[in-house]
Order: sequence, then C-alpha cells, then structure tokens
Amino acid sequence: KEYFPNEMAVRDANLNVLPKSPDFEESYRWGLDRFLQEARLLARFNHPNIVRVLRFFEANNTAYMMMQYEDGESLDDKLKKSATPPEEATLQGVLFPLLDGLKVMHDEGFLHRDIKPGNIYIRRSDGSPVLLDFGAARAQMRGNEQLTAIVTPGYAPFEQYFADGHQGPWSDIYAFGAVIYKAITGKPPPDAASRVKNDTMAPTVQVGQGRYSEKFLRAIDWAL
Repeated sequence: KEYFPNEMAVRDANLNVLPKSPDFEESYRWGLDRFLQEARLLARFNHPNIVRVLRFFEANNTAYMMMQYEDGESLDDKLKKSATPPEEATLQGVLFPLLDGLKVMHDEGFLHRDIKPGNIYIRRSDGSPVLLDFGAARAQMRGNEQLTAIVTPGYAPFEQYFADGHQGPWSDIYAFGAVIYKAITGKPPPDAASRVKNDTMAPTVQVGQGRYSEKFLRAIDWAL
C-alpha cells in the first residue's frame, strides 16, 4: 500500500512522489504522517481478525505498508450480491471474532472509528472476517487532546460528528451495531445526528422479528 493522494500528488521521472504545487505541501505532509501512524498502529497488533502489517518504510518521498495478503471480498460486496439477509449464525461468525480483535485495540487505548461493511473483509478460504482500514484510528482523548471528527453517515455515532465529542469504545460498538442493522434490514440506520431529536429508526427487534433471536436483536438495538 503506497501513500499517493491522487488529488494532490504526482510522480516524477525518478519515481519520487511530490505535491502538485507548494499549496499542497502542508496537506501532503499531514497525510503522510497519518499514513505512517496507521502503519505503526497496525504493526503493533498480531490478531487473526485485524489486518496484519508486516513492515512499513519510507522511500521515494512517500511511504509504504507491506501487509499480509488476504483473498476474499468485503462484507459490503457480499451483502450486495445476496438476495436474502444473512442468517444469525453467519452474522455472529462475522461479529464475534471482530469484537475480539477490537477488544485488543481498545485494551491498548485505541479506537477504530470507521467500522462499516466496506472495511470488513471476508476470507474466501474459511469465511472468517478481517477488520481493515485503520486510517481513522486514534488514541483515546487524554487531557485536553481532541480527536478529529470522522464521520461515515449511518455508521458513525453522534459523538464522532464533533472534535470534542466524548468518543470511546462505545463509539466502535455503535458502528458494529449499524453494520449488523444494515445486514438485517438492507440499509444502514439513519444518520446519528438526525436521530437525536426525532429517532425514525425502526427497532431491530421489530424489523428482524421471526428471522433472528430476540436476544440477538435486542443486543443490536442496545448497541445503537
């Protein structure tokens, strides 16, 4: 994986990556720093359900991650191909291993902050899941430090709409609830910001009744 932001970078004749103009210099360096932070974070973890970074390095005025190859497809693509919602056992087979991997991250004080079907990869060999794309992952707030606002509509909880929102492990749990809600109903929940004053989200216990156990559905509603 190479850091190459198309909107602000070009490659010269010597294969070096450069900002398109001096106006992009600061943004390019900021993005490069974030890329390296993601690599350092992932290199710390060795869990079967978190994407594995084997090595990272800087070269050609940019940076690279060498990751373990995974053969499969995203949960988002799998859901689009399926004519019917997945069975409960299938969803639990995705959810529980990822929660186990997420706990490893949370125990180290890190949040993912961008959990969605497109960032969950399903291995072709055994159907096991892998959590991808830790570009938004950050250490939890300490003192007056603030987290940047990262929002994927439908999957981000309300506190992620604000740099000073009270983010924590519960923020990732909300996103996981939204992922399962999407798998069950075919669409993500309404944006969290729109749910604050007038929550139009149909409860999972209502839309999934008869197809999934009540305990499982109530857990999804609790997460959301």
